Amino acid sequence: MKEYKELGVWMDHSNAILMELYNHTIDSKKLMIKPVLNDENKADDTHVIQKHSKEQQQHQAAFYKEISDIIKNYQNVLLFGPTDAKNELFNLLKADHSFDNTKIELRNTNKMAENKIYEFVVERFR
Repeated sequence: MKEYKELGVWMDHSNAILMELYNHTIDSKKLMIKPVLNDENKADDTHVIQKHSKEQQQHQAAFYKEISDIIKNYQNVLLFGPTDAKNELFNLLKADHSFDNTKIELRNTNKMAENKIYEFVVERFR
């Protein structure tokens, strides 16, 4: 019997918990987006605000890329969480044909304690 590696990804716009299920075991990894430092003394300066926004977008793109690079190794992926971040990542994955053979499922959830996140993934792939 062939064993499949499955991945559950709980995420919001700044954090992700990736849980691999393989051979009836679970292994997890946490990722965080790099924060963009804000210079409060120049908060009214339009140039500073635009620069901050651009840096935030770059960090968000790098965060999604890091998750995407991990997802490439799995046949079944569950993306879930309380924000639209999972939908944004899903749309990026669907545009990339290297994920055409990856089954990706989306689920909306409320905020969850870490132990509930693990239970959710185990139950889904059981």
